[in-house]
Amino acid sequence: MTDRALPPASHDPIDTDAVVIGAGPAGLFQAFQLGLQGLGVHIIDALPHAGGQCAELYGDKPIYDVPGIPVCTGRELVALLLKQLAPIQPQWHLAAQVQGLETLADGRFLLSTTSGAQLRARCVFIAAGVGAFVPRMLKIAGIEAHLGRQLHYHPADVEVAAGQKIVVHGGDEDAVAAALRCAEIHPGAHVTLLHRRDVFNAAPDMLARLQALRDSGRITVIAAQIIGMEEQNGSLAALQLTDPQGAAQRLALDQLWVYLGISPRLGPISDWGLAMERKQLLVDAATFSTSQPGIYAVGDINHYPGKRRLILCAFHEATLAAFAAAELLSGAKVLLQYTTTSARLHAILGVEHPASE
Repeated sequence: MTDRALPPASHDPIDTDAVVIGAGPAGLFQAFQLGLQGLGVHIIDALPHAGGQCAELYGDKPIYDVPGIPVCTGRELVALLLKQLAPIQPQWHLAAQVQGLETLADGRFLLSTTSGAQLRARCVFIAAGVGAFVPRMLKIAGIEAHLGRQLHYHPADVEVAAGQKIVVHGGDEDAVAAALRCAEIHPGAHVTLLHRRDVFNAAPDMLARLQALRDSGRITVIAAQIIGMEEQNGSLAALQLTDPQGAAQRLALDQLWVYLGISPRLGPISDWGLAMERKQLLVDAATFSTSQPGIYAVGDINHYPGKRRLILCAFHEATLAAFAAAELLSGAKVLLQYTTTSARLHAILGVEHPASE
């Protein structure tokens, strides 16, 4: 799965046809379907990478009910969806959340994000699952001042220089994978895996690799809890720790990567005046429009009679929502075209259209 850099913040709104909130399977396929309708798309997600709940909670677990794919993991499904989406060339806003949504006088929507970007869209698609998955934060006074410079939550790709002291904090598979990746890709770095216990929840092959790197001195494991920090000349210099016996320790560092898990938050969606039932958006099952024309909801975030929380149902919802939005924006019926034969769709997808016989 490839990370996408956050676009630079701008005070001027960026105009687009559609904004998709959420980069899980529902959001990715929604963007693909909008692209087939010829609509420009921006995708926003709270995580620093695409995949949402599917990649975070089912990353290495098997999924058996995606049509045409007998079995795949969550990460494999996301990789396939990203490959399918690539010709559409959406604009990405990762590690960002929507703070506000305002309906403008001309019917468009103005969205403000935590990254500072503002998007002015003709339609909005909420594919936020059970809410924005956001990393659990360290509760250390003042440490957030180093966010994005030395402190990183669930980073997928951080530049590491030779000789740097990298501390990976966490005990789950993501933390172990990050420590392994750093030690194997950046052999000149000093990698420390920090957890409250010297016990890690990861696959056996990963634990075997971890032990091998510990034995070779490439990774140091420390069992302790963070109780404070030290700063020097405005930079994060060290962590103050206490071990299981209550003894104090000091751990110098250059970068701190935190993997304490993620939790869903509905966030400001509940304040947008959209009809809801039990924290889900009520939609019309024919168009997947919410109570606000021009705003659609697909996937686990929505509710309608007969709703089933399945990925394949979200794909169906995204398809109908894209058709409905295209018709709303054009004011005309959208004719059904097939990717097998349509020259227009072949041009969008960048595939060669067979010559007419």
